[in-house]
Amino acid sequence: MALNVTFNSDGITVGRLSPALTGPIALVVAIALVIGILPLVVSDIFILLQLTLFMAYGILAMSLGWVWGYGGIFSFGQAAFYGLGGYTYAVVSINMGGSTTALFAGVAVPAAFALFLGYFMFYGRISTVYVAVITLVVSLIFYKFLGHTAGYEYTIGTAHLGGFNGMPALPPINTPGDPMRMIWPEDMFLITGICLLLVYVGLRLTMYSSFGRAVAAVRENELRAELLGYDTRLYKMATFGIGGAVAGLAGVLYANWNSYVSPTVFDLGFSAQIIIWVVVGGLGTLVGPLVGAMILGFVTIELGTQQSVDVNLILGVILVLFVLAVPEGVTAQLRNLYTRLVDRIPGRSRA
Repeated sequence: MALNVTFNSDGITVGRLSPALTGPIALVVAIALVIGILPLVVSDIFILLQLTLFMAYGILAMSLGWVWGYGGIFSFGQAAFYGLGGYTYAVVSINMGGSTTALFAGVAVPAAFALFLGYFMFYGRISTVYVAVITLVVSLIFYKFLGHTAGYEYTIGTAHLGGFNGMPALPPINTPGDPMRMIWPEDMFLITGICLLLVYVGLRLTMYSSFGRAVAAVRENELRAELLGYDTRLYKMATFGIGGAVAGLAGVLYANWNSYVSPTVFDLGFSAQIIIWVVVGGLGTLVGPLVGAMILGFVTIELGTQQSVDVNLILGVILVLFVLAVPEGVTAQLRNLYTRLVDRIPGRSRA
């Protein structure tokens, strides 16, 4: 039984924890245990590195899960903020010679750009369809522009953008204030895992806040929310900005994982993959996109070892099958299966 312990002037009050919180808390504890134990039992560095990448993908998927699934804003170009975070980290870390400032810049710049773009889209009353088109076009603009920056005139400080050759040998995350103390792959796994937990908990708490309830109200009925006195444009812009910040964090972690960033992070195929992760995992949840990103991230890497069939073709088929057969996603089906199994237990009734 989950308990809620409250300290007050009359002593300690113990009551049952809200069912809405029991599941998320149990999930956070389970993920924390897995993240803490895996480096101790897995000796293969390659496996830890792959899991680190999948967790970064999970953070990126949760950013779209927040913007689209919870905010009702369909962003087809979430990769723009992801790539912008990676490139910002690369440029700042090369120029500063360390990661401390670059980490904050890699989150702040995509967030600021998302707010800037969101201001013109939402205060301009752009419809949902055109928001998707604009975000996609922005991502492709970054892709095309950065792909043509191979010349040495495209240098920011001492950081050469490199065109499609990318920016290699990026400075890894180091101990704050000590650039010479760099992290090891096991530490990168833990840092990415902690970021994953913080993002999940942060977005969950935001959902339960008054701001989150207002965002949900705007998603369900924007006109009614306006009539109740809410500035729906401001709430949508803020939701979009939070999604941009989370995607930028994922980009920073990816750039560290790979020690390299290139225009391919803005690619159309990758933008589509993020949407597939969310749809397959389950739109309207945070766990769904996380699960979808990890499963399909693994599938994509495994399929990438063969040359017979294009990976994007297979992912496209998976998307169509899930939209037609399992529109609620994997997590919803697992939840329904768990409910049916519980209902079959003799003497057990649903709360």
